[in-house]
Amino acid sequence: MKVFLDFEASSLARNSYPIEVAWVFQDGRSETHLIAPAADWTDWDEESQAIHGITRDTLVARGEPVSSVATRMIEALTDHDLFASAPSWDGKWLSTLLRAAGLPRHTLRLRDTDEALRETASDILRAVITPAKLDAEVHIIVAHSAVGDDVVPAHRALQDAQGEHARWLRVQAAARLRAAEQPR
Repeated sequence: MKVFLDFEASSLARNSYPIEVAWVFQDGRSETHLIAPAADWTDWDEESQAIHGITRDTLVARGEPVSSVATRMIEALTDHDLFASAPSWDGKWLSTLLRAAGLPRHTLRLRDTDEALRETASDILRAVITPAKLDAEVHIIVAHSAVGDDVVPAHRALQDAQGEHARWLRVQAAARLRAAEQPR
């Protein structure tokens, strides 16, 4: 099953760490977790805090332990296809979280959400669009799915993961409509 995942972080610095994670399964089920900083996680950027609105004090008071969040992620997400809109950043924070929990950093792997969008459209259209036209049709559907995405991201993990899921649903609906328009 496809899963859309997002992290929020202490900053965009090299030594940043995850502070919140959320994921949304393709069927709409979701989870979100605030992450209490590990003892050696000291990076903090006030500008990042102003964007996501999560204070370090909130994380200390209400965040879940690193090991609990990492273990929950492995339980819930193993054997699923994980997608993120910024897989290099989100992958960095995923690795940081897993390593801090004493787990192998490649236990879970992320791919780019655009791959999920292209795969979904291709899978739906492959039976009704000629191979020569398939890539162009998929490109058009994926590009149009971004229309309306000019809304500023919430910079909260759950809302941003839900946004990726919503875009995937738009691609799915558009591809099905395009497939239904094809002569039989």
